[in-house]
Amino acid sequence: MNTLTRASLAEAIYSQVGLSRNESAALLEAVLDRMAGALEAGEAVKISAFGTFMVRQKGQRVGRNPKTGIEVPILPRKVLSFRPSQVLKARINGQAMADGDDEA
Repeated sequence: MNTLTRASLAEAIYSQVGLSRNESAALLEAVLDRMAGALEAGEAVKISAFGTFMVRQKGQRVGRNPKTGIEVPILPRKVLSFRPSQVLKARINGQAMADGDDEA
């Protein structure tokens, strides 16, 4: 199983769009920075036919150390979640989607 990296994404931009390697890397960084900034600000990032990244607030709860059994408070925190679109789910499962069925 291969991992998709920033370098491989920048290389794909370089080969398919025709920008220089430096411009491709800069474009990729700009897109990722914009996405990260939006998520930091609490905004959802929706990419059509792919999915939605969103930040959720989790409340405080009591957890348990599985090794010792001692209860430990887990502080409130923000977590990043991803909800894939129906189009992406269908692609992963090898199914065709009808046009206009994009839900993210």
